[in-house]
Amino acid sequence: MSDETETILNPSSPEGVAPFALKDCALIAIATGQQALTLKELRDNLVTINPNSIYHHFWGGLLEPRFEEREYNNDFASWARRGLHDDKLAERLAMVDPSFYSDLEDLRQELLDIIEERLDESEYLPWMLATEPFEFIRAQIVVFDTDMRVERPEQLGELMPHLSTSSIFYHFIDARRRLSDSSDDFRFWLASFNGLYQELSTQLASIDPYFETLTELRQQLTVIFQNCCLGVNR
Repeated sequence: MSDETETILNPSSPEGVAPFALKDCALIAIATGQQALTLKELRDNLVTINPNSIYHHFWGGLLEPRFEEREYNNDFASWARRGLHDDKLAERLAMVDPSFYSDLEDLRQELLDIIEERLDESEYLPWMLATEPFEFIRAQIVVFDTDMRVERPEQLGELMPHLSTSSIFYHFIDARRRLSDSSDDFRFWLASFNGLYQELSTQLASIDPYFETLTELRQQLTVIFQNCCLGVNR
């Protein structure tokens, strides 16, 4: 869209700092054609599966509409419980927090290590058939430009309660696999202000988004932005 149609929320941006471009997204689920009926098959597929599939099975559920809280935060743990009826494995997989891994390959290796350990503990588990298959799905993200441009972090504090949860997902979660420092879009932009918003960046870095709903995450971000920006402007 042309510059004339973009919404500029504040014309007083500091010199040299580009405005923050607010975007939205949708996560499209695409079948890979790969599935597992045993834990051994799950392990074998995990070795070669597209990393976008691992991403989807950890993060995709955040964008799916739900009418009740999920028992587990990732699909691997859910299948271990529901398909294999293996509570011990389900609990171990449920403890994996993808936020702690620098990239999806490290996360893949952690899953493989947990599964290998469980396979070594049982003679029958490698061949026991699940009551339902694990279907590997990969994620394809579609990004939309909202045409809204924010000039100052204070405006983000005002806007945050009204942002869609999918916009929160794009800027605060998906950014971590896009940015070389595994940061989020907000902190990346705040770094342009020469340390003025360092406390805000520090508090944003302390949030672990994995065990929160996107609505809860939006509430946390709103409080942090509004409180820290108020402190900067006193």
